[in-house]
Amino acid sequence: MKKIVILTGAGISAESGLKTFRDSDGLWEGYNIEDVATPEAWARNPEMVQQFYNERRKSVLEASPNAAHLALVRLEKKYQVTIITQNIDDLHERAGSTNVVHLHGIITRSQSSVNPRLTYPINGWEIKMGEKCKLGSQLRAHVVWFGEAVPMIETAAQICADAEVFILVGTSLAVYPAAGLINYVPQDVTRYIIDPNIPVSSSPGVVEMPYKATIGVPMLVDQLMQG
Repeated sequence: MKKIVILTGAGISAESGLKTFRDSDGLWEGYNIEDVATPEAWARNPEMVQQFYNERRKSVLEASPNAAHLALVRLEKKYQVTIITQNIDDLHERAGSTNVVHLHGIITRSQSSVNPRLTYPINGWEIKMGEKCKLGSQLRAHVVWFGEAVPMIETAAQICADAEVFILVGTSLAVYPAAGLINYVPQDVTRYIIDPNIPVSSSPGVVEMPYKATIGVPMLVDQLMQG
């Protein structure tokens, strides 16, 4: 089975009603990124950061996978599919995709404040202040913040290096190190880019599909399933 690697970003989740990570004004849900998505913010005001992610988690749990998420599941009938996502929601899994790598964590789990490898499922949408891990530290969202290491980046780079087809969906390639993953894809591999605003310049082997995810992904999946 041919290996298809798909890198997804905020654009695919936006069509399920989830706000993109960074809007045109530089804010996320009305907050400065520095106030809710850094270790310094957590040290300064953990209650506010906790509440921010509780609200984001509630939104995720209320959202549903869209046509793009569902179309990607169909590829597993014919191909060996790995989805690498920059998103912290679980919509790929809920759609039915079975091999998903979360670069920036997943908001439906909590983690220890002192050991990011120590994670737990969350019952419902809320992590309360005072809930602690087995090491005695406050639980927080299992999300990689700015200034923190991206533990899955090396795994993701190897997956991209082994790709036989590469698909980029709904990402502006603005957040590093995730944005650099496309550079690990072998040059002779066909790369499809699905986004209303194509984030990289034209080059040989790149097929540009300037559509939103719910249009472009089902269209490409139909092509690949017939090919």
